[in-house]
Amino acid sequence: MTSDLTPVRFAGGAQGFNWLPVFVADELGLFREHGLEIEYLRLGSVGKATAAVRDGTADLAITPPEGAVADYVAGGALRIVAANSLRLPMSLVARPDVGSVAELRGKRIGTSSLTEGTALYTQIMLQREGLSYPGDYEYVLAGVHTTRWVALQNDEIDCAPQPAPWNFLAEREGYRLIGEVNDAIPEVIFAAVIGRDDWTTENRDTVERLLAALSEAHDIVNDPAQDGITLPIYQRITTPDAPDLATQGLSYTRDMGMWPAGLIVTPEAWAATADLMVRAGLLTPEQAADAAGVLDTGFGRGE
Repeated sequence: MTSDLTPVRFAGGAQGFNWLPVFVADELGLFREHGLEIEYLRLGSVGKATAAVRDGTADLAITPPEGAVADYVAGGALRIVAANSLRLPMSLVARPDVGSVAELRGKRIGTSSLTEGTALYTQIMLQREGLSYPGDYEYVLAGVHTTRWVALQNDEIDCAPQPAPWNFLAEREGYRLIGEVNDAIPEVIFAAVIGRDDWTTENRDTVERLLAALSEAHDIVNDPAQDGITLPIYQRITTPDAPDLATQGLSYTRDMGMWPAGLIVTPEAWAATADLMVRAGLLTPEQAADAAGVLDTGFGRGE
């Protein structure tokens, strides 16, 4: 029997806590209600997910925006059609003997990159306390949050930016939360829905239906009264053996406004994203001025 559902190949890196609304939509059958059959492509890294969309082996992806923006300014076809998350739900987690950001002078900070993402976030936070890089502290490549946590416990680093709820896990173990990334960078495109311009143009109705299902899921995630649905899914993809940490982490992300209603890319989030890319050397100031064309406003969400 032939299915009436429209297939969509949906790619991501780890497909972890950032995919919470997707998993809510999937579990509630929202995609099928909108006539879609989702094939999940878990590719292990966000770079591979971006490349899969660019190469046509995936239709859409949820990834950080930098890859799509860089592709656009190079003349490529990638576009941002919606925002999945607009906050950075991370704390600076330090060893018990480090009491403040100012005390990170001369210390080792674990990050997943030396120039992007977590390195850039911490650099901006430490600048607010008068610490400069290079010179006042050093970066240590310590991988993703799980391996950074191991590095902290093994005294291989003194501090690391850790997302919720793993920041609260560290606090429970006696480590200190000495700063919030969200305070330094209040609004930014943390993860975007990206697609190729030619594919999204040809399959506009499909994209609209997928974004509608996701938007409904965002509303559910943002409604504490719906935690009977959301919390078990969040716990399953974060700390399955620690319901208290999952409860704390879900409230933390929701209260900071991580999940944008309507999947809207706000002007503030776009401006911060372009600024971070310039700081990281991923865009020149001249390119940043033109890069807003990567936002596909045709779906009514790329303001």
